[in-house]
Amino acid sequence: MIHKDKERIIVAEFHKKIKEAFEVFDHESNNTVDVREIGTIIRSLGCCPTEGELHDLIAEVEEEEPTGYIRFEKFLPVMTEILLERRYRPIPEDVLLRAFEVLDSAKRGFLTKDELIKYMTEEGEPFSQEEMEEMLSAAIDPESNSIHYKDYITMMVIDEN
Repeated sequence: MIHKDKERIIVAEFHKKIKEAFEVFDHESNNTVDVREIGTIIRSLGCCPTEGELHDLIAEVEEEEPTGYIRFEKFLPVMTEILLERRYRPIPEDVLLRAFEVLDSAKRGFLTKDELIKYMTEEGEPFSQEEMEEMLSAAIDPESNSIHYKDYITMMVIDEN
């Protein structure tokens, strides 16, 4: 019985968090948000789905005939399940650090802005211009014109507690 009570409390807490996140973007106060805000809402709840996963998730909560808006009552059960299952967890800090260290073959503890731009546009799945500018504005130290990746990772990683 205690297990069921604990689960009910957890679900109630998730519902409250989801409602609060949803309401930030419910500008008309009519329990709907623009479909383009769903990714931001999901990420604000500590989830990091890929673009493909986000697309699938939107398809799951959209109306039969898409209106461009998502209703809270369709979003709530899907998002609750995602949080309960701990899906779309962020990449752990040590994995991010190893990825940066692979790019930093000289083991300097930083990458220059030019190196970062090269990796972001020429390797793997290329970043869009907008994504690149957003990352550079957050990651690059203007004085050294480089990214000290340990500091950047610390800033990026979501606190699990």
